[in-house]
Amino acid sequence: MDTSTCFKSLWLAIQQYREGRSRQNAAQLQRQVEEFPALRFGQLLSSGQVLASECMNGLLELAAEPNTSPALTGAIVSLLAQLACDEASCEALHRSYSCTSTLASVVHQHCSSPAEPLVLQCLQVLQKLTYNTGVFQSTNHIQELVTFLVTNIQADNDELLLPCLGLMANLCRDNRSVQSRIKSLADVKPFYRTLVDFLTHNSLTVVVFTLSILASLALNEKVGQKLFGRENIHQTFQLVFNMIVNGGGTTTAKCCVDLLVDLLKNPKIADYLSRYPHFTACVSQVLGLLQLKDPESAAKVLELLLAMCAVPALRALLCEVVFRPAGPKLKVAGCGQGPAPDVGCSGDAGLALVQWLGSPVDGAESCSLQTLQLLTELLEEALGPETVSDCVLSFTQMLLPVLLGFPKSIDPAQGDAHLRKQCRRIAGVSSLLLHILSALTLSLLCAVDATRSLVSQEVSAQFCLSQAGSLLSCCHSNSNELSQLMSEALLKTLELMSKLRLHVKDMETSFYSMLQDQRMVTPLSLALTSHHRELVQRGLSLLQEATPLPHFPLLLLGGSIAANNAYRQREAELPGPRAAAQEAPAPAMLDSSDSSRSVHCLGEKLQNTLELQEHVKDSRVSEIIAVYEQKLWTFTAKETGLQDLLEAKAKALSQADRLMEQYRLQQARAEAEACKLGSLLKEAERRGEDLQTELNSQVLEAERAKADMKELFQHNSRLQRDSEEHQVLRGAYNTLLSRFNNSERVLKDLQAAHLSLSKQNDCLRKNHETLQLQHERMVEEREKELECLHSDLQQKNDDITGLRGELQAEEEKVKEKERERKDLEETVDLLRMELNKMEEARKEASIKASSLELQKSQLEQRLKQKEDELNKQSSLICRIHSLSSG
Repeated sequence: MDTSTCFKSLWLAIQQYREGRSRQNAAQLQRQVEEFPALRFGQLLSSGQVLASECMNGLLELAAEPNTSPALTGAIVSLLAQLACDEASCEALHRSYSCTSTLASVVHQHCSSPAEPLVLQCLQVLQKLTYNTGVFQSTNHIQELVTFLVTNIQADNDELLLPCLGLMANLCRDNRSVQSRIKSLADVKPFYRTLVDFLTHNSLTVVVFTLSILASLALNEKVGQKLFGRENIHQTFQLVFNMIVNGGGTTTAKCCVDLLVDLLKNPKIADYLSRYPHFTACVSQVLGLLQLKDPESAAKVLELLLAMCAVPALRALLCEVVFRPAGPKLKVAGCGQGPAPDVGCSGDAGLALVQWLGSPVDGAESCSLQTLQLLTELLEEALGPETVSDCVLSFTQMLLPVLLGFPKSIDPAQGDAHLRKQCRRIAGVSSLLLHILSALTLSLLCAVDATRSLVSQEVSAQFCLSQAGSLLSCCHSNSNELSQLMSEALLKTLELMSKLRLHVKDMETSFYSMLQDQRMVTPLSLALTSHHRELVQRGLSLLQEATPLPHFPLLLLGGSIAANNAYRQREAELPGPRAAAQEAPAPAMLDSSDSSRSVHCLGEKLQNTLELQEHVKDSRVSEIIAVYEQKLWTFTAKETGLQDLLEAKAKALSQADRLMEQYRLQQARAEAEACKLGSLLKEAERRGEDLQTELNSQVLEAERAKADMKELFQHNSRLQRDSEEHQVLRGAYNTLLSRFNNSERVLKDLQAAHLSLSKQNDCLRKNHETLQLQHERMVEEREKELECLHSDLQQKNDDITGLRGELQAEEEKVKEKERERKDLEETVDLLRMELNKMEEARKEASIKASSLELQKSQLEQRLKQKEDELNKQSSLICRIHSLSSG
């Protein structure tokens, strides 16, 4: 089944379920959603196809409705979970559809039973959708979602803890509205206490998410100052670096990178990290992740390194790690738990950066751009000092061929997305080359023969000319963003040509020929009317170079700038709905063929949709037709805008003609005024001669006055020198007098101290003699006591030897007693065994006796019965005898 048929059947099932919410329609729609290929859905959803958008809007509406069956809602959420795994689809879901508010409403509907699997699935999908995306508090059900997360984080629910913490970390990051909402809650202090308790959790993922939430909420408060203070911050650094290195590109490792990037925005924490003793080893391990060839992990690593480059102290340390000389591989220690990978010299880190820059794997375009930006920052720091190390020069020599080996031409047939990436890469390469050239002068760069050959062979005029020509050929695009990117890349290329025009052969001729190309009107007008200051400055510098050229299209540039300004003014004056629906490009980039092609595609889509409606009975044809009428109305609005812009350009041309006529009139008036000014100049010259004679006489008088003043100044300077010498001598006399008085005072004090010290010395000598005598007496007494103790010790030793003999005898007696006791115990055991046997025999005899007694009692009863029977029979016999005798 092809893709269009799948979408038509899905749309048909959605319409049938809307019209009749029966179990059969719900089961059919659920089966369509479960069997739908998510890969095709994601590709068409990110491309903006109409039918895919309609199906997605329908599914989201059904999921948000409370009366939809839970099974169908779960199938829709499962489809969203599969789509959220793809980056492009996830971005489309967040940007173009109300997927976040829909999932938040589903969570709000089931908040009374958070243990349901649907709630957990919604939280996991929301965690993927809200990562690195801004969610406003005004979004539907976001406030309820925040309250739900705070409640369940404080509750004892292990299943929901991790997704709730991850989603809360995403919502709080760089989001003032959500942060203020959480801080305004009544139970925010217990929430903070719960988060602080989670810092001792067994799961490191829980700890990292908790640190991220606390950094977003309480970094500048007392709680944050305690947690991220000087005492605890080193443990946080160790934990974060360990998780980044050992995380393997997981969500926890990404959250660690985001946490460290957020913490580096605080100057105190950035200063703590620059003083962290294991920073070099940790950064070496992080750079080792670039060798794993994983684009997602490499992108996060480069993001972290770029954040470190924003701190001057960390940027200098990074340069030391990346550009240090090659050496033997060492195993980095001291950076926490887990096995540390082998980290070698900078050659490994620098080579990994160059590999990501030069030959990226699939999906690594963003890594290439990040690497360009990182190398620009690092080389700007490394090439800044007057003396540049040989390692940096060798790295630059290795980097130049990679930079110049990128594709020199752009293919417009590959699509706007590819063109956008190519333009960003060309702009990044040009910026990096400009930084290298501005930091290193050409003489320093060419000091090495190999680098001189690279500059002369690779950075040629033909290279820059072909690159600028390919950018000019694609600059007239229908997309405003793409045109801005191409203009920026083109202007950076021209600036590079301007820097090299005096040092590379034919570069100056190529540079001036490019400036005189009429196609330069569009990028220059876009640069001069841009909102970016650097782009305007670059455009003005190139305009200053191009204005003196004879064939520079200055009039066309003025008309294009006026048309751009008119278009922006008209776009600002448009009403809200029309401005939102209108996405017209700049006037210098309009193309009627693209508009006709888009209208033709829209007609085909409408025809396909109408074919779908032929198979659907009682469907909402009017709603779909209204949507397409709205889109056709936007195209007509674009057409009217184009006509207005053409009229504005015609008015600008007529205004330019009027300006030319005014210029001619002003030139004639200027010639007449020049004649008048000539006559006035002659009169002014005559007056000047008269004034010159008066000035000469005054000059002579001034010279005489100057001579007198010089004599007075000389006499005054002599007097000044004498007074200065007198003041110096008086100051020297006063200092000597004060020193003499001080020395006399010190001498008297020293004499008094000498007398007191001599008296103390005599006393101490006497005390020493008495103490020495006492010491001798005490030594004699101690010797006598030692002799007595020695004799006592010998006596005690003799007593001990006797006692030891007695002890041995007693021990032998004890052993004999022990043997006797064992023999007695054995006999007792035998007697016990016999006693047990006799007891058992007694029990058996008693049992037999009891049984015999029972038998005896039974026999006695039988005997009594027999006796009774005999008595009865004897009585009967007696009666019989009596009867027979009678």
